[in-house]
Order: sequence, then structure tokens, then C-alpha cells
Amino acid sequence: MQGMEAAARCSTARRVPATIVHVDTGPALGPRLRDLALLRRVRDRIDREYALPLNVEALARGVHMSGGHLSRQFRQAYGESVYQYLMTRRIERAMALLRVGELSVTEVCFEVGFSSLGTFSTRFSELVGVPPSVYRDQGTDVTEGMLPCIAKQVSRPVRNREARPAVRA
Repeated sequence: MQGMEAAARCSTARRVPATIVHVDTGPALGPRLRDLALLRRVRDRIDREYALPLNVEALARGVHMSGGHLSRQFRQAYGESVYQYLMTRRIERAMALLRVGELSVTEVCFEVGFSSLGTFSTRFSELVGVPPSVYRDQGTDVTEGMLPCIAKQVSRPVRNREARPAVRA
């Protein structure tokens, strides 16, 4: 009985009334928050227009920044360059198309915004660990039976050459 009373007292003691907390952004945080909002717009644009020819200068012009400033701020905020983020999105979309299996590797290459099959194959192999043709043949087995939200996480490409080469049997 005493244990239950003590537990009840502890649980009521921990209850904190909901309060509204005002965070003063002040003059120092104003530009930083504005830059973060602009960086989010850049990421959203890359997510939408990944198949179009995008470069840092064009993305920077869209948010009224210089290319150098955008590059520095993007890397600081997201831990990777604008180019790395774009390539990861393109490879992620390519993986999904290859798993469906309706398009050839060449068609997928151009569908996701690459202009060179060699560059596509090299970048795909760096991030995924196997060439696109091998992934196409084996990719459907990777996510079979998974919910789409889980399959997306499991099949997400690895950045910065971290993929381990597949062991060939």
C-alpha cells in the first residue's frame, strides 16, 4: 500500500503544467533562421526537380544567395554538399525504378537526371555497392514483403562511398 502511495506521489510530483515558452531569436539568430528556411527551400526544390539539370549556382539564384554561401551553409546544416544531396536523391529514385523493373538501366539513368550512363553506373555503384544492372536483377528481393515506409529506409543509398561491395557467389 505504501509503495502505491509513493508511486502516486511521484507521478503527481512529476506532472508539470503546460506552459508557453517564448524563445527570443534576437538579432543574432534572425539571419540564421532565415538561412535555414532558404536551405529547406533548396532541399525541397532538389527533391521535386532531381531529374532536371540542377547546379549550385542555379539553386543559389533561386534563394538569392551566392553559390559559395549556399554551399557552405548547406554543408553546415545538413552535413553534406548540395551535389552529394542531389546525387543521393537521384540514386534513391533510380533504385526505386530499378526495383519495379519496367525500365532498362539506360532509361532509368536518363529518367533520374543523369546525362551519362558511365557516370550513373559509377555513382550508383559507389553508393549502393553493386552496379545498377545487378541491383535491378536482385533489387526486388531486398524489399519483398516490407511495408513501403520501411522499404524506403532499408533501401536508402549510403553516402560518401560507405557501401560495402557485394560478395559475389
